[in-house]
Amino acid sequence: MRISATMIKHLFLVAAAFAAWAVGAAPRALAADHAVIVMYHRFGESRYPSTNVTMKQLEAHIAHLKRGKFTVWPLKKIVAAIKAGEPLPDKTVAITIDDAYASVMKRGLPKLKAAGFTATLFVSTEPVDAALRGYMSWDDIRKALDDGFDIGAHTISHAHLADLPLADAEREIAFSNQRFKAELGFVPELFAYPYGETTIAVRDAVKAAGHAAAFGQHSGVAHASEDMFYLPRFSLNEKYGALDRFRTLISALPMDARDVTPSNITLDKSTNPPAFGFTAGEVAGNLNGLACYASGLGKLKLQKLGARRVEARLPRRLKPGRHRVNCTLSAGGGRWRWYGRQFYVQKPAK
Repeated sequence: MRISATMIKHLFLVAAAFAAWAVGAAPRALAADHAVIVMYHRFGESRYPSTNVTMKQLEAHIAHLKRGKFTVWPLKKIVAAIKAGEPLPDKTVAITIDDAYASVMKRGLPKLKAAGFTATLFVSTEPVDAALRGYMSWDDIRKALDDGFDIGAHTISHAHLADLPLADAEREIAFSNQRFKAELGFVPELFAYPYGETTIAVRDAVKAAGHAAAFGQHSGVAHASEDMFYLPRFSLNEKYGALDRFRTLISALPMDARDVTPSNITLDKSTNPPAFGFTAGEVAGNLNGLACYASGLGKLKLQKLGARRVEARLPRRLKPGRHRVNCTLSAGGGRWRWYGRQFYVQKPAK
């Protein structure tokens, strides 16, 4: 039997852990090839419950991360490890924060810093340039950098990129990068699509602009089987920020979904409703307990094709806007495998 380099690496890690146990030392955490990325927006701004978490919720999240043997790493470090095929500690988590609201600087970052955690702030440059009330300033952003936080790109105006002509989307990407270069001295490595919306052409433009990876707002676990320019993040707000849900999300495992259909998340007349499907990796085990849910449509009827392939046709055409499908499967031990997909139907041109 031919033994691959990956198998050798895995056997070495298992042997090392056993050797540590045999001599009475605490074995290192098992190696993994995935990480969970969570996304916040506002902190303690209950006028905006759809994008806010309460301070009580944030404090509970931090406390659980501290006591649950999680490893909170910079997002850039996780991306580099996944790209290089290097092992990550099990239960690795990255924290991201979108839009650079003032409450991030006033309330969110101080709590994270006190806990010894880092985060990546995805910043749209126009509100900062305009010194809009309720947003961070460039001085705030520089202070966040000095405090060990990272900055990611998020366009100029937080535009719906999938609805823009490609030239306008490219301008949103390029001009914001120019502003980062002028104010901070560098162009961010990482990019997040506003609202998680993108097209294949926009994704390619982000890649061409020199970014190392990009992120959506669909649920799931960052893994090598995912598109590095459309990595998933779990969104947190007042409704979906309860501690029980947070516990489930940050312990999630990948589905290792391959051959996903449709390949384009932006739907047209020929692909709406989408014939959704994927092939689950062997790591997911038996798929009998797999369940998929579509926003506004409930539980989907799945068709199994062979041992590893599942497909479901959504029952009706989707309206313009964002739509999500989430698939979960118990992995035992209180952990769940999770795969999510966001679809976007473009709004009619005015």
